[in-house]
Amino acid sequence: MTTAVLDLAKDLISRASVTPQDQDCQDLISTYLAPLGFIAENMRFEEVDNLWLRKGTASPVLVFAGHTDVVPTGPLEKWDTDPFTPTEKNGVLFGRGAADMKSSIAAFMVATKEFVQAHPHHKGSIAMLITADEEGPSVNGTVKVCDALKARNESLDYCIVGEPTSDQQLGDVVKNGRRGSLNGELIIKGKQGHVAYPHLARNPIHLCAAALDELARTEWDQGNEYFPPTTFQISNFHAGTGASNVVPGEARILFNFRFSTASTAEQLKNRVNTILTKHGLEYSLTWTLSGEPFLTPRAELSNAIAKAIMDETGINTELSTTGGTSDGRFIAKICPQVIEFGPINASIHQVNEHIAINTLEPLKNIYRRTLEHLLL
Repeated sequence: MTTAVLDLAKDLISRASVTPQDQDCQDLISTYLAPLGFIAENMRFEEVDNLWLRKGTASPVLVFAGHTDVVPTGPLEKWDTDPFTPTEKNGVLFGRGAADMKSSIAAFMVATKEFVQAHPHHKGSIAMLITADEEGPSVNGTVKVCDALKARNESLDYCIVGEPTSDQQLGDVVKNGRRGSLNGELIIKGKQGHVAYPHLARNPIHLCAAALDELARTEWDQGNEYFPPTTFQISNFHAGTGASNVVPGEARILFNFRFSTASTAEQLKNRVNTILTKHGLEYSLTWTLSGEPFLTPRAELSNAIAKAIMDETGINTELSTTGGTSDGRFIAKICPQVIEFGPINASIHQVNEHIAINTLEPLKNIYRRTLEHLLL
């Protein structure tokens, strides 16, 4: 079975666009949409190519957002097929980016073409925001494009990010927000010494144990209607010289908060410092805010995509805020309604990444139906 979506997905997958490379994927998108009246604006920041496409000047503005970059393949010998040779086998399309998220981009493109051709006088505007820096540092991609749009007062109304959100079947999960991510690097200071003379040393592992226990047991918040409670996890703990007879001079601990809109980053920082100080620790603490939480309450966009999913698949979709961070966190700063929706995510970032071919047309149709609900 050959369809426009399948052909475009295969074309995109065949381009080895490992972060931050684009490999002319964005040129393909621009060329495809130009006959429909889309004006392309290439925005390159440092080594990252970004693309802003827009058709129309009126409101409301509906944006499709996505990324052409993919994660590295990992060991090639572990793949059953070449990751950049899109391969159809038993009704499945294999290749790096098949699920995350070149099939979504292909579906965006065809859905938009079908919609514009069927409704050339639709209301509002359609735009696309495409980056090659989502899987990498995410510092010269979508965030920079959003800053540029904000600086020139270009307002957005709705945004659909094509992240792979579906769980068991296409359409069962839509993301209407994401938790924030706050990282801490904690260094507990002690005094190095011989284990046989502990009175001459201060063991930072012993000193911090009670504080870490309290941090792990603390209820940071109870979440809310859309978010689970904030979680605290220690990801690394390093201390010692490697010798069994040396008390370490310091302990280095890496931890992370995945936090909801029920807490702010500053509140979490203050509570951690209060606990550490209460336990009398001598410490240094460096914070990195990877992303703030964002939330789109039930409104026009979530209702439109839920109806489109129901009409196309018969599934009553679930709104969810689980998972990691995405570029939606940047777009939400300039767009009041941001939703993520895309294919099944079971194989993303894995060896033999794939997508069921029979989900490509329904994916495209859901995007097209959403356009119809909001721009007709």
